[in-house]
Amino acid sequence: MGNKNNDKIRCIFIGTPSFAVPTLHTLINDEQFDIMAVVTQPDKKAGRKQAITPPPVKIEAEKYNIPVYQPEKIKDLKLKIKELKPDLIIVAAYAQIIPESILDIPKFGIINIHGSLLPKYRGASCIQAAIINGDAKTGVTIMKMDKGLDTGPVLTQSLINIAPNDTAGSLYEKLSELGAKILPPCLKKYIADEIEPRRQNNSLSSYAGLLKKQDGKINWKKSAIEIERFIRAMSPWPSAFTSLKIKNQKSKIKNNYINIKILKIKHETLTTNKHKAGELFLHDGSLAVQCGQDSLIIKKLQLEGKKEMTAEEFLRGYKSLVGSILA
Repeated sequence: MGNKNNDKIRCIFIGTPSFAVPTLHTLINDEQFDIMAVVTQPDKKAGRKQAITPPPVKIEAEKYNIPVYQPEKIKDLKLKIKELKPDLIIVAAYAQIIPESILDIPKFGIINIHGSLLPKYRGASCIQAAIINGDAKTGVTIMKMDKGLDTGPVLTQSLINIAPNDTAGSLYEKLSELGAKILPPCLKKYIADEIEPRRQNNSLSSYAGLLKKQDGKINWKKSAIEIERFIRAMSPWPSAFTSLKIKNQKSKIKNNYINIKILKIKHETLTTNKHKAGELFLHDGSLAVQCGQDSLIIKKLQLEGKKEMTAEEFLRGYKSLVGSILA
């Protein structure tokens, strides 16, 4: 199966978000790889001004004058991929299923970088799932893609610890850098026939589907430990949120409820259980909220239509809301 030592490995790189950028950068700067083309999602509107914005992977590729293709559906690029005759295709967080007709094109197949220890947490929200479930460790899996969703044989894995204050955002960055570090040597060994892909144990598999904005809704009946993990897992997107009933407000506020994002909480929980679930109260002058079991101190939040604020700023402007019940 191996390439001649002097031959560059002809590659197509497929990916979209910032997670994929360190890996693309590393491969571009490794003399053993020839990145012939990059495939990414189309430019999309982003931010408050809804400006048309290119994906991070496109920005990185254009720095090196690498041709970029942005099909609405990757199956439409099948003929171009065949024409390029890649030895290998690398996929990192592309957000589209690669059809079987493309899987069979590269000489050495398609290799995927996945942000969990497969078969645990197949699917798009694998990083969030590890935090929500209180896992002590997670990692990156390099696998050969097949027609299933994250079901292909594993080439290698690398583990990292999940820190007590890790958010999905901080863990995303750590796993992104880890993937970039372990992928090139893994690919070289694989192409040199020094790695035997091993099948996943499907009986140990779990699935973490794509998150939607409404998935950030907090259930205050859960324990403080569960909610603390949930808030970290929802940061930075979709953000953990709750709602609060506002009295005597204008009718423009639907049903007199306003959404509040809970952006940061204190990691340590309080063994306080004398309030209703979701009730805001003061604990030694700090803003706290009662959970189904124990309580949490809120550090940073954002009211709908307002800027982010610390709990201290909230208490200066909205102290009358202490005692309200978050829903």
